[in-house]
Amino acid sequence: MEYFGGLILRIILFYFVTLASMRLMGKREIGKLSIFDLVISIMIAEVSAMSLADTDMTISTGLFIIVTLVLLQVLMSYLTLKSISLRSLLEGRPTLLIANGKIREDEMRRTRYSMSDLMTQLREKDVATVSDVEFAILETSGKLSVFAKASKRPVTPEDLGIIVPKTGLPLPLVVDGTVMDTNLERLGKDRDWLKRELRKQGYQQFQQVFYCAIDNQGSLFVDPFE
Repeated sequence: MEYFGGLILRIILFYFVTLASMRLMGKREIGKLSIFDLVISIMIAEVSAMSLADTDMTISTGLFIIVTLVLLQVLMSYLTLKSISLRSLLEGRPTLLIANGKIREDEMRRTRYSMSDLMTQLREKDVATVSDVEFAILETSGKLSVFAKASKRPVTPEDLGIIVPKTGLPLPLVVDGTVMDTNLERLGKDRDWLKRELRKQGYQQFQQVFYCAIDNQGSLFVDPFE
């Protein structure tokens, strides 16, 4: 029983240590991690697993290794911000796979990137055929950036000379039945105003509303509890 109690404490400790380490390393998505970031993440996961499975490894040893890895990652991230050559060495360079509508076979071979891979990622971008593509760039994260030919791009309001309202982030006013008073203050409004607006849409109590937000045009979106 004592063994399992100690194991539970280790699990909780390394869970929060690993979580804190990932937060300190930045907010990039998993698919956008550089090779260096990925290696550090794998090593931290391995050290955490070893610290949990191997009771001969002291907690302080595992923590020391993880802290060292995080500091190394933070240091290298800082250095890559200052040095383009170091960033290229650690993260690589984007590869131009399609240029001016022409597939670059030499770059495809060099990166060991098959036509099947290319077509798969084009379909993920809602592009059905290579002939619609002006440029395609394989990013260092493995994602494919696709720029369609001018004749294949969707028409925008700017193309038609139409002026559209500026897009703004909606401001939540009610979340899970709870009024966001801070956001109301930012609008210069109060609960009485919000209650009147909700009653216009048939909701008598805040507790009836799961989510309510206001956009930059002043329109309310209300999603009630089911």
